[in-house]
Amino acid sequence: MTSKSISEISKPIRSELISFESIFREAMKSKVGLVDLIARYIIRQKGKKIRPLLVLLSSKIFGEINERSYRGAVLVELLHSATLIHDDVVDNSDKRRNFWSINYIFKNKIAVLMGDYLLSRGLFIAVDGKDFDFLGVITDAVKRMSEGELLQIQKTRKLNIDEETYFKIISDKTSSLLETCCQIGAMSTSSLQSDHEAMKNYGHNLGLAFQIRDDILDYDGKFSIIGKPIGGDIKEKKITLPLIFALNQVSESESSKVKSLLKKPGKDGVQKIIDFVHRNGGIDYSISVAKKYSQVAKDSIVNFSDSESKSSLESLVDFVVERKN
Repeated sequence: MTSKSISEISKPIRSELISFESIFREAMKSKVGLVDLIARYIIRQKGKKIRPLLVLLSSKIFGEINERSYRGAVLVELLHSATLIHDDVVDNSDKRRNFWSINYIFKNKIAVLMGDYLLSRGLFIAVDGKDFDFLGVITDAVKRMSEGELLQIQKTRKLNIDEETYFKIISDKTSSLLETCCQIGAMSTSSLQSDHEAMKNYGHNLGLAFQIRDDILDYDGKFSIIGKPIGGDIKEKKITLPLIFALNQVSESESSKVKSLLKKPGKDGVQKIIDFVHRNGGIDYSISVAKKYSQVAKDSIVNFSDSESKSSLESLVDFVVERKN
């Protein structure tokens, strides 16, 4: 069965997402002309808006979406936007979602400061709304995202990422923010700690499945990812789950040859590494692991009452695992 589209998944909160868009645009405004110009440019880059979708669905599964739910959604989307801008500076990226990146247009200094502005706006909105419980969750996510990025840089330099380290990296870099979305959403409409923990667990496992699928797509030549060309991770010397598994299937000497190729892959080298991963079961293994985490995510919310929001959260898991871009 084909997974539902994001449009179908968002159906239970369609009107609330429209309200969110308006609140988010207002939150981005500044009296400083350059800041406002860049903010409007960011808003034009319409992504899937997975994170506010998660906040609002996680809110509605327990009750009616309220002002705190919207503030939580704005907070995580501002944080996400800030990290994307900073990531583009770190990676020296020219494009994102087929748009020129902020650092490409305005240079690194302005891009870094704009990222700082968005983060501070999010924190201000939480403080102004007296959502102090949100701040504890969000600051932990920021810490983990930074640690995950630095750990990946450290390990990439030595090309010694094993499966345990890989999961530590993606748990901090990707899952931490999705956990935060689901936890904050639940906190806005439920006072039960068990609800908060269940949604956090859902977001954690969804995040792992999401990132593994993203890493699989880098090795699958049948698809082209918007803003991320096939073999992009290989060119950046990133060792992800498909390659980790494949390397563990061969002799130490062959593994060393592949790692040497990874240091300076070139065009032919990229294809050779992709072929190596396919040949040694890296794709099939990674798909099975992604499906395992997707099932754990669904199991996390199985005891909640049936509703359109619960159904959409379950469908979102399928969308993440089956997505082609």
